[in-house]
Amino acid sequence: MRTQRSGAVLLVTSAAAFLVFLDVTIVNIAFPAIAASYPGASLAGLSWVFTAYNVVFAALLIPAGRLADARGRRRVFGIGLALFGLASAACALAPSAGALVGARAVQAVAAALLAPASLALLLPAFPPERRGAAVGLWGATGGIAAATGPALGGVLVDAFGWRAVFLVNVPVVLLTLLAGRLVLAESRDPDSRLPDPLSVVLLGGGVALLSVGIVAGEDGVWSDAALPLLAGVAVLAVFAVRSGRVARPLVETALFRLRSFAGAIAGYLAFSGAFYALLLANILFLTAVWRYDVLLAGLAVTPGPLMAALSSPLAGRVADRYGAGAAVVGGGVLFAAGCLLFAWRLGSEPAWLATFLPATVLTGAGVGAVYAGLGTAAVAELPPTRFATGSAVGTCARQIGAVLGIALLLSGLSAAGSTPESFRTGWLLMAFGGVATVACGVVVGAARARPTPVSVPVEEIR
Repeated sequence: MRTQRSGAVLLVTSAAAFLVFLDVTIVNIAFPAIAASYPGASLAGLSWVFTAYNVVFAALLIPAGRLADARGRRRVFGIGLALFGLASAACALAPSAGALVGARAVQAVAAALLAPASLALLLPAFPPERRGAAVGLWGATGGIAAATGPALGGVLVDAFGWRAVFLVNVPVVLLTLLAGRLVLAESRDPDSRLPDPLSVVLLGGGVALLSVGIVAGEDGVWSDAALPLLAGVAVLAVFAVRSGRVARPLVETALFRLRSFAGAIAGYLAFSGAFYALLLANILFLTAVWRYDVLLAGLAVTPGPLMAALSSPLAGRVADRYGAGAAVVGGGVLFAAGCLLFAWRLGSEPAWLATFLPATVLTGAGVGAVYAGLGTAAVAELPPTRFATGSAVGTCARQIGAVLGIALLLSGLSAAGSTPESFRTGWLLMAFGGVATVACGVVVGAARARPTPVSVPVEEIR
């Protein structure tokens, strides 16, 4: 009976993760059709359809994680899911570009509520010796969603128009809400109080400024990004100082003294920058250099997420048996090898079967393994009362890394053009991201979920 319930919890929480990360990338493919629907809107203004989601999502993740710990994970999960469905419907029905951007911002608020609460609900449903596999599947679901976004979006836009990429969320939300009411159990930290309000403002503002600055560099003119980047770093520095002094910090600084937690957060930053840049780079390469149409390009990259789906549960078992670091190191090696194969063998002449397919299989396997290991490491040494907070910090790092990786890629292509040589340079840098992930895996070491995960008692991290 416990196994059946655990599987149901995994299915419900993974469905939420799929929705959250699918909407990071599925809209990219719909952008030309969206722009055609609002001819009076500028491209700069329409770009906030992406930017608003990414910035608000990253900025609110950690406060939302603490809210879930304090007020109930199931409650926050349900509110986030219902709000996500309503916001998705509002996006699909948006009469103007401004309304679409506003609805996307609300959708991001809902996503921030969903992501940490879903993982915090998942972990207690599994015994410690099986948590690595469960986290692996949950984490890979996000990677699979991000990777399949272009292909799924291409099919929906081609068949039904761009509004379908938002409407597709609504039935999934309704089914997940119903299933969640049946299988999810409420949990919270009975001693938790809401954190210092100023810390919430400082962290949200700092992450938002940092994200806006990174996005501003996408056109290659990083001088425009300097002010928000510097302001974001300064605000985050003030947040860090305040966190060590207030009675109810948003994120306890003691968490970062845990080797596995600190290594996982660094790994999320390094790997997500490389992974999300690879997703966009491969679509751009296929369409700009090999002249694939959008739908064919989406299908061409599909083997990657399929391999992630296959490798993640295997890597989770490796993390359960040998420690999270083993999964992260192995995945980082596979990812770097795939990127090097892209850089070494791809050119202007199409060679999907001989080169692109094996390279994307390698990177896909690496994605599943790395996210399985990082997801395990981020919460392995945390007390259960900090599962939502710890997963929120990890997801925030993942999102910032993604925004940075995409910005650096677009900045480089803006400067050098969409040539095979410029993509080759990008793939080499992504391979370096895989190597940096390997180093983070070494830092994580043999961390694994424990029967009584009290390495950091709540009393010591408040």
